[in-house]
Amino acid sequence: MSSFRPYSECPRLSERESQARAAEFCRLMQTRRTVRSFSSRSVSRDVVDDCLRTAISAPSGANRQPWSFVVVESSARRRELRLAAEAEEREFYAHRAPVTWLNALAEFGTDACKPFLETAPVVIAIFSQPWQESEAGDRIPNYYVAESVGIATGFLIAAMHNAGLSVLTHTPSPMKFLSSLLQRPENERPYLLLIAGYPDEQCMVPDLTRKDFDVAVQRL
Repeated sequence: MSSFRPYSECPRLSERESQARAAEFCRLMQTRRTVRSFSSRSVSRDVVDDCLRTAISAPSGANRQPWSFVVVESSARRRELRLAAEAEEREFYAHRAPVTWLNALAEFGTDACKPFLETAPVVIAIFSQPWQESEAGDRIPNYYVAESVGIATGFLIAAMHNAGLSVLTHTPSPMKFLSSLLQRPENERPYLLLIAGYPDEQCMVPDLTRKDFDVAVQRL
């Protein structure tokens, strides 16, 4: 059984301080946009590592922490990653994607070409772990795996935006090639690719509107 200790790290804020910090963070996150055109400008490894430390501080089912984050730094491996992803994407756009999904994507101008996998300075492959192996060699199931990895990914996106980075979530369909290409163990499943860096000077983003607060949030 886990031991417990006093929770002394939680900041004790006044209501005014709490409101100010909530409003400031809200304004910051409302400026976040998904970016597909990245500059090759490098990002400090320390910045990336601190963002990843934020991600792995996320809550998880039974504290199993069912995630792995693989930072793909090798240019040769990044090239392989792009070629494999584009091969799957060509099949997806041509044969596998339902018409409704293609229609939903049409307004964003996406296609099977993914140059950002080589251009962006940060590519992180995120894997989920549906089970782990005990010391005796038995498979022990993890709990709320998709939810836990999703929360950790959200932490990572927020941390990177807070650090001045732009982010793209990329989910080539299917993603099984990531397991062999990145030599992942049997208990890991590809979750998504997170691409991050600075937008290039000609970067354009869709002029989106968010769901109205009163529609998204109800109080009972």
